[in-house]
Amino acid sequence: MDDLINYYEKCGISKEVYSFGEKILDSLKDRFETFDKTAEYNQLKVLGAMQQCRVSEACFMPSSGYGYNDLGRQTLEAVYAKVFSTEDALVRPQITCGTHALYIALSSQLLPGDEMLSISGKPYDTLEEVIGIRESIGSLKEYGVSYSQVDLLPDGSFDLEGIRAAIGQKTRLCAIQRSKGYQTRPSLSVGSIGEVIKFVKSIRSDIIVMVDNCYGEFVDTIEPSDVGADMVVGSLIKNPGGGLAPVGGYIAGTKKCIERAAYRLSSPGLGKEVGATLDINRTLFQGLFLAPTVACAALKGAVFAANIYEKLGFSVIPDSNEPRNDIIQAVTLGSPEAVCAFCNGIQSAAPVDSFLTAEPWDMPGYDSDVIMAAGAFVSGSSIELSADAPMKEPYAVYFQGGLTWPHAKIGILRSLQMLVDKHIVDIYI
Repeated sequence: MDDLINYYEKCGISKEVYSFGEKILDSLKDRFETFDKTAEYNQLKVLGAMQQCRVSEACFMPSSGYGYNDLGRQTLEAVYAKVFSTEDALVRPQITCGTHALYIALSSQLLPGDEMLSISGKPYDTLEEVIGIRESIGSLKEYGVSYSQVDLLPDGSFDLEGIRAAIGQKTRLCAIQRSKGYQTRPSLSVGSIGEVIKFVKSIRSDIIVMVDNCYGEFVDTIEPSDVGADMVVGSLIKNPGGGLAPVGGYIAGTKKCIERAAYRLSSPGLGKEVGATLDINRTLFQGLFLAPTVACAALKGAVFAANIYEKLGFSVIPDSNEPRNDIIQAVTLGSPEAVCAFCNGIQSAAPVDSFLTAEPWDMPGYDSDVIMAAGAFVSGSSIELSADAPMKEPYAVYFQGGLTWPHAKIGILRSLQMLVDKHIVDIYI
């Protein structure tokens, strides 16, 4: 044990910070055991889907050109459909990111004159230009799609009467964002999502319900598609890629929704039949296989961070004892100096670019400067240890990821060490 403590010291973590963390960990054994059980269940689910879909070595062969008859692509999409309990799925490296996946899902279902209704409040910042809340070339607004939203109630629950009043003749699609995004609100449980889907369908059964599932996959034993969502959408460089997927996104849902999404991604008349996967299938399969245990490691890191920073007096969402609905941990630090210190603690713990300093910058798609710490094997991969924050009030930082629990632990301790070294926080052993 002394050797372990010495190694932490070599990694820049003082004995005092290490001891503070160990006292926190003593109280988390039961929580961690629960996460392990969920990971075990989801591992069996993924393994069973791969076996039932007859994944073979032939699925790893590359395709080129048009990508006709790509066995790996077809089988991977069948596996995703089975894992998410949907009729079909679109899983492609041509989908560049989560925002792109969401745009494909939305624009494929919404036609001029239709209305998109967000029933979980304001969507994530990068969707503002997709929708047209902030003017942008090619937005849904530019194509004649209108937008309205119903905010969550102060306790973070759905405003059912507000939703009932907002649904009109033009409402074609209701969108739900499972994770909090850059908001200090609770992330949404699969159970509550299922209840509101049932409510929406009771008003108009033809309304499409799309769930932005980013950061939520494999946190629970069920997904929003298990409780009635017509489409669930996410990024492969988040939870379901398991840290191995180098690019890509997915949409899983009804046959009709996926067909329209495929036509939007490629071309009318071509749909799912084209799209070469080159030599990427092996990593997409293997990443999905590892995803349940990787998401489990990230959950442990999030709960560890929540308990540490709550103990130090910071506001954290979720708090130290709340159930987890995604892998993101929000910590309201209250100042730009504290945000930068936290993020640079995470950056200094990275296996890649640990020697760099994270600085706020004007990132495309955001309405303020954003600081991002992500020394990752895959650029921008937020299932890997990462932290980011918009540089604006209330100066909350959003921590997520960790391919392994030990690495998540080191990163959190480094963030605390940085705040201690800069005399922003004091710890009392």
